[in-house]
Amino acid sequence: MTGWDILNEIMKNLPPVAAAVLLIAAVVIFIVGFSRRGINFIKYGFGKMALDETLEKRFDRIEEQLSGMNARIAAIETNHFGHLKDFLTELTGILLDKNIISNSEKARLDNQLRGM
Repeated sequence: MTGWDILNEIMKNLPPVAAAVLLIAAVVIFIVGFSRRGINFIKYGFGKMALDETLEKRFDRIEEQLSGMNARIAAIETNHFGHLKDFLTELTGILLDKNIISNSEKARLDNQLRGM
């Protein structure tokens, strides 16, 4: 006897209303399970759920992009800070030429910029 034979015997012996309720309940359970778990519901039911490899790949791809973005942001910050130091050095030279600051003040500002 197979599972289908057992199911056939149960359905024959049940009253029509009970069979209809049982059939509707089975369809509802299948729809809910399939909508939540997809094709894995057919494999595992509501029990064991295998991690989808595509989901793992998506998280790996997101982590790679985030690490790449962090590296790019660090490069941009470093590059802009270098430009800022060059600008401030040039500005102290101009202020010295215009006699707005003295040689000692320019040296002090240049030392501050080298320390950054």
